[in-house]
Amino acid sequence: MSSKPEKKETHQANGAVPVDHLTSPDQGQLVEPSDFLGPAAVEAVVLESRANAKGVREDDALLENGSQSNESDDTSTHQSPEPASPLKETSFSIGLQVLFPFLLAGFGTVAAGMVLDIVQHWDVFKNVTNLFILVPALLGLKGNLEMTLASRLSTAANIGQMDTPKEFWKMITGNMALLLVQATVVGFLASIAAVVFGWIPDGHFSLYHAVLLCASSVATAFVASLFLGMIMIGVIIGSRKMGINPDNVATPIAASLGDLVTLALLSGISCGLYKDLESKFYVNPLVCALFLALLPIWVFVAKKDSATWEVLCSSWEPVVIAMAISSVGGLILDRTVSDPNFAGMAVFTPVINGVGGNLVAVQASRISTYLHMSGMPGEGSKTAPWKCPSPCSTFCSSDVNSRSARVLFLLVVPGHLVFLYTISSMQGGHTTLTLIFVVFYMTAALLQVLILLYIADWMVHWMWNRDLDPDNFSIPYLTALGDLIGTGLLAVSFHILWLIGDRDSDVGD
Repeated sequence: MSSKPEKKETHQANGAVPVDHLTSPDQGQLVEPSDFLGPAAVEAVVLESRANAKGVREDDALLENGSQSNESDDTSTHQSPEPASPLKETSFSIGLQVLFPFLLAGFGTVAAGMVLDIVQHWDVFKNVTNLFILVPALLGLKGNLEMTLASRLSTAANIGQMDTPKEFWKMITGNMALLLVQATVVGFLASIAAVVFGWIPDGHFSLYHAVLLCASSVATAFVASLFLGMIMIGVIIGSRKMGINPDNVATPIAASLGDLVTLALLSGISCGLYKDLESKFYVNPLVCALFLALLPIWVFVAKKDSATWEVLCSSWEPVVIAMAISSVGGLILDRTVSDPNFAGMAVFTPVINGVGGNLVAVQASRISTYLHMSGMPGEGSKTAPWKCPSPCSTFCSSDVNSRSARVLFLLVVPGHLVFLYTISSMQGGHTTLTLIFVVFYMTAALLQVLILLYIADWMVHWMWNRDLDPDNFSIPYLTALGDLIGTGLLAVSFHILWLIGDRDSDVGD
């Protein structure tokens, strides 16, 4: 493929852009590419691509351990034929970079589980049990929105799209406005789903409770997304400056405070609104109207950036479907926690769901960045196979994505052992950790992550080959499936433990 001198837009898989003629900086003469292209160095012209509103700049290849530096847009750089990529990492370096944010995110989910274990006994959760249906849906916002934002900004940072102040602020303002629009709409839809899923089994409907759910959900989603979005921006900028691949740390840190902040906000806001439910009945509708009235402002800001506007117009399907999937997991949680025999499940649900969602989000973000290095979505390449991958290719091959999948899978058992010990030492839940309980819990956790990593390998490539950017579409589905699979497997484990009479574990006491 050739490029005319007056055109500045193209995208190459190998990070170097061939041109018909280039000017020698020393002699000011036109030379043929064959005169200077050699095995030692490649003279590359910095070109920009605006395909799919990505604005990819090729002079800043993905950093590997922060050893490369950026050059200005209007200067040439000497690069190796293969661009330096963070995906050329050893298993040890991947594990080392992922370990700390993984543990941090895990302790965040442990704290969220402790909070849920406490607030399940509050009057608002006892009388408005549909709030339990909201829990996975709202906690899943970190997968639907914040982790998607982290993946999108990580890719933009890695390919140099946030290097200049103008690009940086354009990217930040557009994505924050996009995040607030999505959070408000998803929070509203989650409350409707909670009302519907709560009404179908019992046939009971309360208008006051429905408005309470709506106000609590919308306010929680908006405030949590605003706070976590700002945290994400700081993490990505900091990791970029420290020479750490943002794909390895951004998504887990997005979840480290996400579950705790979201659940604390939901509990506090719903409790406050519940107290005013009878005496000040107008408060709940007013809260709903306030946040919905702000929507046009955020839409106007997001529309200024073509990239975020494209995402805003096209990304609703995965977000809404993911919310519905998480709500089904919430229905399982509602039915299980409401049974006194399984009250101890509340403290473990955010942990198993959070760990599974965090790990698969890291993998999906890494695969997406790897594919972006080879072209644009929809471009067929050997890195994006059309057929469904085999389990061996996902976990046992020498491919860099297979290597990271093995590392992430191996983190499950030691990570959960640390988290279980923390819960036990803090006397959380209503369950004593016996050997048989730990075996069932670990089996559920390993099976959940194994399924999620395999689905991620298939889903990211499938979306890529259908001209869908995985940064925007894959993570919502994957984290929502993590909520559903994790909650389902954990409920099955508790039921089996109860049926076989594992009385030493004090399930439900």
